[in-house]
Amino acid sequence: MSVQPVLSALPDGWPEWAAAVVVVVGVLVGLVAAALIADNRRPSSALGWVLAVVLVPYLGLVAFLAIGSPRLPRGRREKQRRFDARVLEQLTDGAPVRLTPTDEQLPALRTIHTMNRRLGAMPVLSGNAADLLEDYVGSLTAMTAEIDAAERFVHAEFYILALDVTTEPVFAALERAAARGVTVRVLFDHLASLRVPGYRAMVRRLRSSGVLWRRMLPVWPTSRELLRVDLRNHRKILVVDGTVAFTGSQNVVDAAYGKRSNRRRGRRWVDVMARFTGPVVTALDAVFAADWYSETGELLDSGPSAPAPRPAPDGAGLQAQVVPSGPGFEQENNLRLFVSLLHAAQERAVVVSPYFVPDESLLLAMRSAAERGLTVELFVSERGDQRLVHHAQRSYYDALLRSGVRIWMYPQPYVLHAKTLSVDDEVAVIGSSNLDMRSFELNLEVCVLVRGAGFVQQLRGVEDLYRSRSRELTAAEWRRRGLPARTADGLARLASALV
Repeated sequence: MSVQPVLSALPDGWPEWAAAVVVVVGVLVGLVAAALIADNRRPSSALGWVLAVVLVPYLGLVAFLAIGSPRLPRGRREKQRRFDARVLEQLTDGAPVRLTPTDEQLPALRTIHTMNRRLGAMPVLSGNAADLLEDYVGSLTAMTAEIDAAERFVHAEFYILALDVTTEPVFAALERAAARGVTVRVLFDHLASLRVPGYRAMVRRLRSSGVLWRRMLPVWPTSRELLRVDLRNHRKILVVDGTVAFTGSQNVVDAAYGKRSNRRRGRRWVDVMARFTGPVVTALDAVFAADWYSETGELLDSGPSAPAPRPAPDGAGLQAQVVPSGPGFEQENNLRLFVSLLHAAQERAVVVSPYFVPDESLLLAMRSAAERGLTVELFVSERGDQRLVHHAQRSYYDALLRSGVRIWMYPQPYVLHAKTLSVDDEVAVIGSSNLDMRSFELNLEVCVLVRGAGFVQQLRGVEDLYRSRSRELTAAEWRRRGLPARTADGLARLASALV
């Protein structure tokens, strides 16, 4: 190897052996950096970061040091571990899972429940009931009614909390609850809510309301924690008195997300929420309590006087398991849940996700399910609200279509924001998690795995509604897209492991 180019770049008088040392040290540093980047990281993500460091040496290295680790600060991870141990002590499994026809159709479900318990600490709980709410304003109205009925406590946790004409009734109900002596605790993600118009007015309203509130994962220049603008809390949970809970995809913000440009274009977000009663409410409240503990250091304890969650009537109950995930856990709990269910499917799998940027395992699971002869459908927005993610998502359509996956495009200007998975006729997942690398690695998410034909039948109705409004993307149409679109999709895919 010639060192003359390196030698010419060194100051005058440097011997040639110095150039050789520079080259060797540079290679060694590069190898060590690549090894450290690849340690316990999926190959696609590691390759993306290595390329960033190599192609843009200084900025790439700074970016990796700032946001390269998909983990919360050590103190928060320790809090999560301590809280998980507490959950394992206090929450017990519900009624034993009996062998039913569902077990014959989805024999792996029992092992999936075991995996979820090991990774996220939450048990399978029987005797639950649930209703789906797909009307945007109707969902907020239902949550407002439950807050107005609260007698003991209200726990609200949302990625985006915004004060506007649509959400005013929610804030008013929180104030009324606090005024009559109900303990009201509210969490919202700092940066996500900060981006919505009217943030300062919302904070002023909370300060004068008697509500206990905190920003989640706050980014302050004076913070003692490592500032991580990319790690966000994306959960959506409302728990009232420990007897009723809501979770799903919807934030507390108007359907246009407070933006005039969205209103001009008629862009509205389309969401779905689930209203749960029964023992699973306790598990959802435990997720809230873990986040409250992370932000305040206060361990919540409802005490012996707390009423037990009302179980569903015998024979009508759903089995439900809450699956929390995020950078506070060692593994990607939600990714493992989705992949395991897709591999376990026997007849049908329907995926609804606004941001679909899968890793290799999820893409393989969907394609394999279709190639095994199952009906596999994917519902996405025709035009996404995030350009880079939208193009990265499109880069996977060709492989899915060739495998036989049916892709349904929800018409623009609407943003299909629901996040659900249904498998066969008895199992479904609803929650806050998208099917992209941000939700798998960087966001704190919550999902509920539900087993019960009645719940899946409700979800099928929502899927039928989406299908009636959407158009199916065909392989022939996709092959006709122009070179500019192909180029944009391909370039976005290069960054898909990092978005």
